[in-house]
Amino acid sequence: MAKGLGKGIGALFPGESLEHSGQIEEIQLKLIIANPFQPRKIFDEETLHELATSIQEYGILQPIVVRKKGRHYEIVAGERRYRAAQIVALEVIPAIVKELSDAQMMELAILENLQREDLTVIEEAEAYQTLMESLHLTQEELSKKLGKSRPHIANHVRLLALPQDVRALMNDGALSMGQGRALLGLKNKRKISEIAHKIVKQGLNVRQVELLIQQLNEEVSRETMEPKKKDIFIAAKESQLRDYFGTSVQIKKSNNKGKIEIEFYSEDDLERILEILNLQDEY
Repeated sequence: MAKGLGKGIGALFPGESLEHSGQIEEIQLKLIIANPFQPRKIFDEETLHELATSIQEYGILQPIVVRKKGRHYEIVAGERRYRAAQIVALEVIPAIVKELSDAQMMELAILENLQREDLTVIEEAEAYQTLMESLHLTQEELSKKLGKSRPHIANHVRLLALPQDVRALMNDGALSMGQGRALLGLKNKRKISEIAHKIVKQGLNVRQVELLIQQLNEEVSRETMEPKKKDIFIAAKESQLRDYFGTSVQIKKSNNKGKIEIEFYSEDDLERILEILNLQDEY
């Protein structure tokens, strides 16, 4: 789960404080509509009802942030408070109205979620990807702005290479980030969905998944007449390189020479690896 930003919204929007700038207004709940750029797809019903109970007893202590859209108001920040207010049937809600473009609306909505709420790892990955695309940032640049490490961002974004049904399992909490990362190492990409559902059904932990993937990859290697099993030193170096690059790495050695193969799963993944190697600017 996302644990919040290191630097916050001010990192991308200097001087921006969503709930502490502007006049507070009382807006009818029926005039407020959800943010069309909301990155969060899943709202925990239990915590929403807990928040609703608190609101019923103490009221809304922090105003939501909205922008005017015709006769209505679109939520920029505070959708959980809005949903909880609906549960207890409030008629009005305190809000700050801001003038924002669609691009600013999307960016602030993503940042507000990353900063204040626990997203699933897939929602967090999608948020990073959207920010990089909308702000034209590299992973390295985004990591500096958000106070997150580049490997943290890269490891999340890589998960978007998984099939849609596998990402859905991760969103539902049936698969962890560690299990998802292990699945990315499967050589036969067409079997990822099948293996993912097998993992859930059998309740395998991360270590068991890693061993299963290793076993399946060895079977593929035998089928393609892969050379005999590598020695312990080479295997240890491959493991070290896999952790560094966040992808499958093979060292193929013959006598005193050989080659290192680094696998990538998409153009974005290739760019990520080139960034690690500081080669991106060479192109």
